[in-house]
Amino acid sequence: MRKSGMTLLELTVVILVLLALVSILFVGARGWKKGSDRACCILNIRNVQQAVRGHQYMYNLAIGADLPRTTIYSTNADSGYLKTPVCPGGGTYDEALTRVPATGTLYLPCSYAPVALGGHQPAAYGEW
Repeated sequence: MRKSGMTLLELTVVILVLLALVSILFVGARGWKKGSDRACCILNIRNVQQAVRGHQYMYNLAIGADLPRTTIYSTNADSGYLKTPVCPGGGTYDEALTRVPATGTLYLPCSYAPVALGGHQPAAYGEW
């Protein structure tokens, strides 16, 4: 006569299957988080680029004209067009440019990683 219930082996198999499914869930969530961080960073870069172009056209500035960062963004929303952007993935924005860039040159590139490695630099920004 056999008692109803699960053996220790069957219970171990069920636990292993559940752990495998949970690990797959965590891998997918990590990929989703990286993708959302990249999208948010690209939006930050694009917003700053649009603010630079808007300021350039509004004040009729030539390419290479002096353009301090505080004109475009600052920690205080009263002194710039935007609040200082922060990379959600932990990268830093290059602070080297202080002049109006040529078309196709980013004013605020992200140093997270190269695009080939899943970095935050947008792939196509030639017309920004």
